[in-house]
This record gives sequence, C-alpha cells and structure tokens, in this order.
Amino acid sequence: MWEDRLEKIIIVEGRSDKKKIEKVIIDPDVTVICTNGTLGVEQFDELLYKYELDDQDVYILVDEDKTGLKLRKQLSRELPHAKHIHVNKVYKEVATTPEKDLAIALVAKNIEVNIAYL
Repeated sequence: MWEDRLEKIIIVEGRSDKKKIEKVIIDPDVTVICTNGTLGVEQFDELLYKYELDDQDVYILVDEDKTGLKLRKQLSRELPHAKHIHVNKVYKEVATTPEKDLAIALVAKNIEVNIAYL
C-alpha cells in the first residue's frame, strides 16, 4: 500500500531563526515557517490552513527564553501532535546556537542536514 509522505513543518519564532535552520537542513520535505515572535488566533488559523498543519509532521523549535517558552506552550495546545526540538539553554536563541548543535538536534528528529555541520 502506498503512503503519501508527510511534509515536515518546523515552526520557529523569527526570520533569523528560519535562515539559520535553512542553512543547516537539506531535507527536501521540510518547510520552515516563522511566527515573527507572536501568534494571534487569526495568524495561527492562517498558518493552520495554509500549511495544513493538522495533516503534517510538525516540529516546534523556538528560543529557550520567556517568549519562546510561552509560544511553545501555545503551539503545544493548538498542535498536540507536534514534536519538540530544543536548543541548549546556554545559547537561549535558535539564531545564536552553533550550526553543529542545531544539526544534531535536527538529525535526532530524522531531519536531513548537511553533513558538513555534524
């Protein structure tokens, strides 16, 4: 039986986070979307519809600060099937996390990365 491959969606906070992740990944089935730090009901509904988030493999990768943790909690409520990717609390932000550490965290979730970062 043929199964459609689900697209992987990584939700991040900001554009700098998105750029950093896109630099490391090579997985053709991954789309990185950013919330621009906040996520209102209307914006979430738009993302939910546009990316069909209920029907995709969703990963939450946000900063390990107060704002990021609040967003992670909100996304967890709205997308209970989402998987979590964490950066080391020492770096606090996805954008300041070394590429090697990001690559290791992504590989742990079966997301293909450029081996140069491992």
